[in-house]
Amino acid sequence: MDDFIIFIYLNGGEAGLKEIIKHFDLSRTQGKVLQEDLSQLNQQQIVYSCGAKGYRLNKKLFPSGIISVHPRGFGFVTLDELPPDGRDFFVAARHINTAMHTDRVLLQILKQRRSGRVEARVVHILKRGTTHLVGTYVAGRTGMVIPQDPHFPFHILIRREQSCGAKNGEAVVAELGELKPNQRNVSGRIIEVLGDPASTKVQMEMVIRQFKLPREFDDITLEEVEKISSRVEVSPNREDLREIPHVTIDGETARDFDDGVAVVKTKNGFRLYVSIADVSHYVTPGSALDRDAYLRGTSVYFPTGVLPMLPERLSNHLCSLNPDEDRYAFTAILDFDPEGDRLNQRFCKSVIRSKARLTYTQVKQIVVDRDPSVCGQYKTLLTQLNRMADLGLLLEKKRMARGSIGFDMPEAGVEIDPDGKIVNIFRRERNQAHKIIEEFMLAANEAVAETFARHNFPALYRIHETPDEIKVAEFTHFLQALGYKLPTETISPGWFNKVLSCTRGTKHEYIANNLLLRAMKQARYSPDNVGHFGLAASCYTHFTSPIRRYPDLMVHRALAALISNSQPPKEIALQEAGEFLSKRERAATEAEWAMLDRLKVLYMADKVGQSFKGMISGVTSFGIFIELSNIFVNGAVSIRDLKNDYYHFDEKNYRLLGERTGSTFQVGNEIRVKLIKADMQLYRLEFVVDEEDEK
Repeated sequence: MDDFIIFIYLNGGEAGLKEIIKHFDLSRTQGKVLQEDLSQLNQQQIVYSCGAKGYRLNKKLFPSGIISVHPRGFGFVTLDELPPDGRDFFVAARHINTAMHTDRVLLQILKQRRSGRVEARVVHILKRGTTHLVGTYVAGRTGMVIPQDPHFPFHILIRREQSCGAKNGEAVVAELGELKPNQRNVSGRIIEVLGDPASTKVQMEMVIRQFKLPREFDDITLEEVEKISSRVEVSPNREDLREIPHVTIDGETARDFDDGVAVVKTKNGFRLYVSIADVSHYVTPGSALDRDAYLRGTSVYFPTGVLPMLPERLSNHLCSLNPDEDRYAFTAILDFDPEGDRLNQRFCKSVIRSKARLTYTQVKQIVVDRDPSVCGQYKTLLTQLNRMADLGLLLEKKRMARGSIGFDMPEAGVEIDPDGKIVNIFRRERNQAHKIIEEFMLAANEAVAETFARHNFPALYRIHETPDEIKVAEFTHFLQALGYKLPTETISPGWFNKVLSCTRGTKHEYIANNLLLRAMKQARYSPDNVGHFGLAASCYTHFTSPIRRYPDLMVHRALAALISNSQPPKEIALQEAGEFLSKRERAATEAEWAMLDRLKVLYMADKVGQSFKGMISGVTSFGIFIELSNIFVNGAVSIRDLKNDYYHFDEKNYRLLGERTGSTFQVGNEIRVKLIKADMQLYRLEFVVDEEDEK
């Protein structure tokens, strides 16, 4: 009966008996059988009778959505119209039909499980979400491509004449044929050969294609960019701030400098200038350039290269605040008293001229280390940099006092030599210079958001909602199981800070920060200002990076309209833009994480058999997760590889407990492990406990 249900659905939800008979070219006898079947479906309330011999589908039983397929074959569907509880629908492997990961599917509700989650089956594939896959080619009489994404648990069969000349083991892009019912694998053809997957550049190309990241700019976009004038001049609607001693402070390898800062002393305290490259001067709404930037949503940063949101002439030249060059900017001018309280703010379009391009390391050497040689090199900037350090500390103190959560999550840095070989994977240093710039950017973002809110002016906010109570309870129980006595006050950003302070300086600090971050909801873009929980801010937005984030460009346009008493810009609907740009941000973040995972496995591939010190960062019923101490990588030990005993998972206390010996593997414990596999197919590291550690 599925064919008839699908026809009625695709026919707008209603169809007459004659329409159905005609569509399927049924005989008179078959038509009578159909009528009986439809009557039975009517009794089951799957369809309803309407009009003269017409039938209407019960749409409550047939929702649609996007399916996410688990590597083990079952799936979850995010519905187009979320149910009241907001939960995805479960689809068992036997009910997947021929659906693949990311397909839009039509479901039929089957029942509600004991867990409260609804179970459904896939009736029809409304639209394929994926037509091409990246994978590794295995040559043979009939070759195959093994997809790199485990959400596609099948192989792609490739006839030799459709292999595109690929060699065994090479990374390729394959076009999918049709997956047929009761068929384990799918046929296809190779359309692009990427090369040796042991190459860091090839791995980047694989990630770009896996996450469907836009690579090339439209020809019309590039033509528009070439026509842009590089001339910079002061005009009546721009303030001349070229004498303000702006500097840029970025990492050593940064190629674009989109924010310049300056601090001057006033009789009431400090005046902070945060000048951001005026991208809106060059990117006009409705242009091809604007459309390309919106579809990207954000720049994507890999250790091996960048996919910029804007063409290089803008991102690395016209919109880069290079030293000793006039540049268009949008400036936030913020006044603070000696205690760090903001007294006033105003915003203006400007022309600035950066006095120096500094790095975080250099600024630390000046304001923290007082390095004589570096101080001598930047003698004319010493007073200003020390003022910056003073104001930065004041702002950080004020922010933490109001309850802003002080996460301390280290980031991985990857050192790659000119030949593309990974030299080292290390924990990035976050010094006082990083904090100075972070505080200045936060201050500007908050001031802009508060201005929008005060004037009730439509704009995109950066919101962060209250954490899920269940996840917070799990996080609390975890720390209590480790022996920490936690504050009993109402859950708030300040409460989280007190909790983190309990673990600061202990072996559990990194794990506590990591688990707390998981308990948080994801920040996103929305026109509805609900505040930012993590920052304990009632208003927050993104103003400081329009070179690499489209929401910031929208905020610039809105702020320009507000300060000039103009109507809000005619942008795409803010709600729609917020949802789309949040998705683009998540895709970029996931791609960056995926690339980092690949590089970690590549780096460790020649270290199989070596032993390492580490810490247990997680425990599950199937094994333990390890963070290495001297190399910033992680992996897992399978429970089946714990040979000296039979281990039970003690979920309450987050540990594995040996049945015979009483040995335990608990979160936070130090451990020595040996690498046994660097899996380049699943991009994960597999360890065993070092024999010396088990004795």
